Amino acid sequence: MAQLIIPTPLRKFTDGQGIFTEEAATVKDLLAALASQHPGLKPHLFEDSGSLRSFIRVYVGDEDIHALQGEDTVLQANDEVSIIPAIAGGV
Repeated sequence: MAQLIIPTPLRKFTDGQGIFTEEAATVKDLLAALASQHPGLKPHLFEDSGSLRSFIRVYVGDEDIHALQGEDTVLQANDEVSIIPAIAGGV
């Protein structure tokens, strides 16, 4: 099963859960399963169109999915997937 690491700011939508484990063929399937189990998280990850929000980065291991096959990146049973929300700041 692929393991998804949920960042601290989003854990309030997962009842404090920091790790989500699910059988999933692709990153898209894994994220859809997460959003299905935790509906409050869905608007923070996805646009109304269903696409992943542009400021959300997802990594499989150390690789950004944009350098792979995007949301269609195939997952292996032992893959670790991380959600990285953008952090903005200013002076």
